[in-house]
Amino acid sequence: MKRMLWLAVMLLMSHWVQAENLPDFADLVEREANTVVNISAVTKPHANPHHGQGIPEHDPMLDFFRQFGVPMPDLAPEGGSEEHSMGSGFIIRPDGYILTNGHVVQGADEVTVKLLDKREFKARVIGIDAKTDVALLKIPATGLPVVQPGDPAKARVGEWVVAIGAPFGFESTVTKGIISAKGRSLPQETLVPFIQTDVPINPGNSGGPLFDMKGEVIGINAQIYSRTGGYMGLSFAIPIDVALQVADQLREHGKVSRGWLGVVIQEVTKELADSFHLAQPMGSLVVSVQKGSPAERAGIRPSDIILRFNGKPIMTQADLPRIVSQTKAGTEVRVVVWRNGAEQDLKVLVAALASDAKGAGTEVAGQPGTQTENADRLGLVLADRSGQPGGVVVNGVRGVAAEAGLEPGDVILSLNNHEVHAQNQFEQLLKALHGPGRVALLVQRGDQAPEFVTLPLP
Repeated sequence: MKRMLWLAVMLLMSHWVQAENLPDFADLVEREANTVVNISAVTKPHANPHHGQGIPEHDPMLDFFRQFGVPMPDLAPEGGSEEHSMGSGFIIRPDGYILTNGHVVQGADEVTVKLLDKREFKARVIGIDAKTDVALLKIPATGLPVVQPGDPAKARVGEWVVAIGAPFGFESTVTKGIISAKGRSLPQETLVPFIQTDVPINPGNSGGPLFDMKGEVIGINAQIYSRTGGYMGLSFAIPIDVALQVADQLREHGKVSRGWLGVVIQEVTKELADSFHLAQPMGSLVVSVQKGSPAERAGIRPSDIILRFNGKPIMTQADLPRIVSQTKAGTEVRVVVWRNGAEQDLKVLVAALASDAKGAGTEVAGQPGTQTENADRLGLVLADRSGQPGGVVVNGVRGVAAEAGLEPGDVILSLNNHEVHAQNQFEQLLKALHGPGRVALLVQRGDQAPEFVTLPLP
């Protein structure tokens, strides 16, 4: 009996201690809720050039990343009726400037902003940046309460965060969770290092603020991972520093200008790092350089690994497009590349990215048989390319080459950073290599961008 009583007391104390350690969000919400707004957008079919041009209904991407704030089935009547969508936003200037997601107001003919005190205003869309999904709105009001921007770089994985928005139209709804990861790259999103959280986010939260425990905004709630269209445990926010940089340009110029480098890149894997004698897998591996680009003028070559750009380290492939895009056109920056087993310093004069270009002048390369006699030690049967400059064509594959995914018709452009122009030259380069180890081949398949493939060296 005494043992049972002791266990009951310990259990109660445990619950009490846990309750004492739980955060209290009430003061934060009371201070900041009036900086959050509800946004409703009306789109008339005859005036919506984007109508019906989104992701196809059966696109598999819909099973993974569903942007929310778009018309819900019960809010978007079929036929020629108006479409109504909803979202959230937050005030960044007392004279009526509001941040939200671009997809909340994209193509809308009429945007209405509702404040916590129930006042409603017709909003003007100052600009939308499709590459980051950030939009800037303006309402005719002054003396408004504003959010305080935080520093996403100082936010730590595991910290508590709070979202305020209008999921499914329920105004001023508060949800909480933790930061579950930082610097996430999502499919087709190369310019935003997303903050990943487990904060419950649903349609209508889109464009709303993500607060840290100091009550500072560190992000805009933008996307969810979902197979159903609703919250499934993973949410993604645009870091506030990225959003404010976009907002400043939209307010001053109505559009966003970005830096341009002009390279195609791929991730540096452990195998590639070993092939290039790089101590650890880091940086962005240059697959090709666009003619006439800033990269070509600076002397950047295929097979270079860009380690630092304008003083900022390139830890992963995704870092380079973001850093380049944030660099002002006309700026001369220092670039450190890994070439032939050593670092080299180059200077690049960054140019402006054309509005229809991708990824700040950096594109990501895609992923790259038959058995035959007379194959070399890699399992390749090669031939010269008649009438075409550079490279040797693969006529047959087996062994490690087949295991690495090479196919007849592939063109090998270089071997361990040495450009290949003829079959006998390739054979001499390969003969000079001694295993064990790995060899890096720059391979082009059809019209695809070239990509480095590593093979074990027998």
